[in-house]
Amino acid sequence: MSTNDSFDTRGVYVISVAAELAGMHPQTLRVYERKGLIDPARTPGKNRRYSERDVQLLRRIQELTNAGVGLAGVQRILELEAQMDAMRNALRALHAQVEAAQEEVRAAEARVHREYRRDLVPLRQAVVPVRVRPRRPTE
Repeated sequence: MSTNDSFDTRGVYVISVAAELAGMHPQTLRVYERKGLIDPARTPGKNRRYSERDVQLLRRIQELTNAGVGLAGVQRILELEAQMDAMRNALRALHAQVEAAQEEVRAAEARVHREYRRDLVPLRQAVVPVRVRPRRPTE
């Protein structure tokens, strides 16, 4: 995990700041949390702390609701997007494994080619036509 990833997921914004950054009312964030759309971090005193990733998620939710999608639809869309991201990551990992396997095959092929015996020289068998003379009868 890079430092940028940890910053993206670390809860640093209080609810009023997160709401302002996302362009919505703090009560809306509470509703989204009750509906299970967002799950901010909590301080030991149970205060909400929103991360940069949470703010991005809030903006995505707002984009979907502005397009006329209900909250249940938003939740399903977010689930499907998360599944797609997981599948893309899995596909990238599989591509990397395939590339590694192809490189291993190329290396093995190169080793085999280096082990060929070079001291043997192929011999071409030339076919020389032979003329057969008919026998003369002996008298």
